Amino acid sequence: MQDRIDNPGRTRWRRFAAMMVAAGAVTGVMMFGLSSGALAANITVSGQTFKIGAERLEGDDFKQYGGIVREKDGKVHPVAISEIGYAELTKLCQSVRADLPGLPVVLTINAGGDGKPATAKGMLIAMDDLGGNATFTKIKIGRDATDLNPSAKEGSFGQNADHVTITGLEQTARYTTAGTFNLTGLRLKVNVGDDAKGKECY
Repeated sequence: MQDRIDNPGRTRWRRFAAMMVAAGAVTGVMMFGLSSGALAANITVSGQTFKIGAERLEGDDFKQYGGIVREKDGKVHPVAISEIGYAELTKLCQSVRADLPGLPVVLTINAGGDGKPATAKGMLIAMDDLGGNATFTKIKIGRDATDLNPSAKEGSFGQNADHVTITGLEQTARYTTAGTFNLTGLRLKVNVGDDAKGKECY
């Protein structure tokens, strides 16, 4: 499945910062409960999306359901929320674009190369879209979302699998968190002006 949304956006410099790197998975048709969010009420997002790419993701204890994220001004974004108990990400890339007046800027973060994948435990990610090739092991589709996360909306769509493999991961996300994140071979670079061209993950 592949459904991409390119949304570089425009933002002020104060919004342009190094974010945590993460990746996740999404598949199927999601039903969003706008009256109930699965993320903590005191978490607000910047309103800017960021791109994530990986050559390969291997994840255990995969869960997925619909939810919302909010900006400080109250604007609401429906999202697909994925939880992965443990993940390994090969050749991980994250990019964030900021269009300053007459000066494009792209922040890139790379990790997990040279045969040493980046790893994450207790990962949660809120996303707009994903592209790639996915294989699920022992997947259960159509579960009540509250059986996967009590803070999800009762009666809404959920699914889970023992394991997920995604190759050619390309994802647009709004928020992510993890209990621990090990970024092997981490490299962060701010690309400015002409150097920013073609620097996004995809």
